[in-house]
Amino acid sequence: MIPQGSEPIPTVLLVDDEVRSIESMRRTLGEEYRVLSSCSAAEARLVLSSEEAIDVILCDQRMPGATGVEFLKEVRERWPEVVRIVVSGYTDSEDIVAGVNEAGIFRYILKPWVPDHLLQIVRSAIEARASRRGLDRLDLEMRSGAKVLRSRFAAKLDTVREVFGFERLARTPGSPLDAVCDVAARVARYDLAVLVLGESGTGKELLARGIHYASPRAAAPFVVENCAAVPETLLESELFGHKRGAFTGAHEDHVGLFQRAHGGTVFLDEIGDTTPAFQVKLLRVLQEGEVRPVGSPRPVPVDVRVVAATHRRLDAEVAAGRFREDLYYRLAGVTLTMPPLRERIGDIPAIAGHLMSQICAKLPRPEPRIDDETMQCLMAYPWPGNIRELHNELARAVALSDGACLHAADFSPKVLQGQAGVTLAKDGGAMAALRLGGGTLAERLEAVEATILRETLLRLNWNRTRAAAELGLSRFGLSNKLKRLGLDGRKAKT
Repeated sequence: MIPQGSEPIPTVLLVDDEVRSIESMRRTLGEEYRVLSSCSAAEARLVLSSEEAIDVILCDQRMPGATGVEFLKEVRERWPEVVRIVVSGYTDSEDIVAGVNEAGIFRYILKPWVPDHLLQIVRSAIEARASRRGLDRLDLEMRSGAKVLRSRFAAKLDTVREVFGFERLARTPGSPLDAVCDVAARVARYDLAVLVLGESGTGKELLARGIHYASPRAAAPFVVENCAAVPETLLESELFGHKRGAFTGAHEDHVGLFQRAHGGTVFLDEIGDTTPAFQVKLLRVLQEGEVRPVGSPRPVPVDVRVVAATHRRLDAEVAAGRFREDLYYRLAGVTLTMPPLRERIGDIPAIAGHLMSQICAKLPRPEPRIDDETMQCLMAYPWPGNIRELHNELARAVALSDGACLHAADFSPKVLQGQAGVTLAKDGGAMAALRLGGGTLAERLEAVEATILRETLLRLNWNRTRAAAELGLSRFGLSNKLKRLGLDGRKAKT
């Protein structure tokens, strides 16, 4: 019996003709959910028809009588509120496509499954079920209080604009990114195509979102497609849609992203990785303002703004004949370039603080402080992977550290080596001579020796006793070397 005032425990129905499989899933899910089971589709129909409130159904694909997709298609028609998941030991692409299109499945899980992964998927399904109920309640409110809801919508839109605005691109006053955001804010008001250039991990998608939510299209959808992540054969269908029967596995009509974004913005990431054949089709869409779903005899009008991005130099790609010149000029109404993180050294403290808040909120754990020397390490390293690499390094450091403060030793050796080299270049001429290719042999050897000492001390949090032992030196010998190389200014731990 459920205590009065408490939320009911979600119910999961397992449908599988293998008893062992059911028992394994029951052990995984039983601690969090109420678990029912059926050995066939017929038995599952009886359970669904009873008074039991089923939230999620996990169904095996290969069963006697009817396949999992066939049964879940029936479930979709008769009990559409139940979240449907297929579990299968086979990777037949037609089954997967059929499951998505015909049965409207939430996830397709392959055997052998991992308990934690299975549990996480079911948790997501329960959340989706709760969200759907919330949307249903919202629909009722919309019918009874349209004026109130319009006011709420406007408030929500203002909140979303604040969350996804250009201020989300963390930076300090005088940042090289200020000029980019200023131009972006100006062009956002007008329906111009925007091309965003920059290395991977510099925040091109964040800039595109900022443009969308600063534009008159902010209340309409913002949809994203990574053109490099989808095979060409599927990219056209994903963006423009397809009709039922257009190709093998197309069991029902599919609405493409351009239609879903009608009135809003489409962000095409890595546009430079598309093929010339696809570029021709995209050019026609941009010129005519309409898409032709695969297999359809009639075009569909669409009203979208396109923001494209790439890490490639599209002008060089055009010159090499790999990218259409006419499409390039169609996309590059306004061109913005995101500076790499190595050109935004002054922004690193602000970015690191923003990322730390996100990382610690997800773990969750109290947010540790980053000490001054650690921040110098972060600001000295060139970050070839840009903000994405900085995020990974911070997440690693947070995971490895249990204290209230992150130290240089919590980061990867490559970050420490970058700090060692930069510090020595500032502190003495030996390292500068090494970097510039000049200096005597003795100076170059001193520079290498100083780099090794600095990296070791940073990694060991300036514990000279441990550093001397690791390097095979006496404590006295290490102190003499530090004095000779000008590295004894920092108070060491004993």
